[in-house]
Amino acid sequence: MLTNKNILLGVCGSIASYKSATLTRLLVKAGANVKIIMTHEATNFITPLTLSTLSKNPVLVNYFDPESGVWNNHVDLGLWADLMIIAPASANSLAKLANGLCDNLLSAAYLSAKCPVFFAPAMDLDMWKHAATQKNICTLISYGNVLIKPAYGELASGLIGEGRMAEPEEIIDFIAEEVKKKLPLKGKKALVTAGPTYEAIDPVRFIGNHSSGKMGFAIAEELSALGADVTLVTGPTSLKLTDSGIKRIDVTSAEEMLQASLQTFPNMTIVILSAAVADYRPAEVSEIKIKKDGSELGLNMVKTTDILATLGKEKKAGQILVGFALETNNEEENAIGKLRKKNLDFIVLNSLRDEGAGFKNDHNKITIIDSKLSKDSFPLKSKKDVAKDICKKVLDLLS
Repeated sequence: MLTNKNILLGVCGSIASYKSATLTRLLVKAGANVKIIMTHEATNFITPLTLSTLSKNPVLVNYFDPESGVWNNHVDLGLWADLMIIAPASANSLAKLANGLCDNLLSAAYLSAKCPVFFAPAMDLDMWKHAATQKNICTLISYGNVLIKPAYGELASGLIGEGRMAEPEEIIDFIAEEVKKKLPLKGKKALVTAGPTYEAIDPVRFIGNHSSGKMGFAIAEELSALGADVTLVTGPTSLKLTDSGIKRIDVTSAEEMLQASLQTFPNMTIVILSAAVADYRPAEVSEIKIKKDGSELGLNMVKTTDILATLGKEKKAGQILVGFALETNNEEENAIGKLRKKNLDFIVLNSLRDEGAGFKNDHNKITIIDSKLSKDSFPLKSKKDVAKDICKKVLDLLS
């Protein structure tokens, strides 16, 4: 949920400031881009150098850095952030934020933020329970900010009670869940197929194609970023997922991809089959390596089961089924025929005649044709952006 998110982390003066190091590391590990603003008091508990090293970005404390001559624009910081987290949030800083005081870079960035703001208080028991603090908490919540409640335990004073900042792992889980709740595909299950299939000739050789799997992987990650619970069935590829929340099933042959797809299909709302599945396979597979005897080798080929057509027959009301058509001639005619024959909601057409598109490239040029024969053509884009266009069409159909 946090992959590629721009996160502004505010660190206030508190003994719990040491936890911000672990929190930063976990945010970066989750794939987030992290920028950190510290109050002057926070630098007494943990050094900016530590957090700068972990975040891979300069840590900001002042509006103006006299050494570099750089002006730290609080408005730009507020607009840059997809999320703002203030952890630890001290009693002093909570009072400032609740009352709109703006005497440091952190409070100024907070007032400029257009994104969701999460705050994780850290203070002693009596400070936490004080009516003024509780009033400030309520005020911040009324503004739409999200409280990450402090934990119960031993405090720096030696008292036992509420006031401990939530653990970094708990903060990450809490924010990820809150983000997911607001995503448009929350609660939806999606199946994506990707890559080629390899059809064995003997233990050494196979029949395959040039598909890299890049398009399918991009679609799977975009669906997951929109909140879907994604299963990716992929043929042989060297690609790695950046989103650890996607369930990956590796297969080799068309038959293995068919069985994996059939097993998961009934529970899916969204099914996008972008894999380049072999249309034919050898009728017989030699158990030993075929020797080079003679000048010719004859192979008896049989059709593989059409996965898209099979799922099209099984499709139920409420399921969205999407296929791909990679064509070299009569592109639209062939794509529309496939759309109708296989009971698809829409088909993604691309042509090998388009320069820069197709297998192995990082870009693609597509036309989306839906069941009403409405067409949307797009220019050459990165496959990541193409995935966004495809998923937007899915969202339109669901709405």
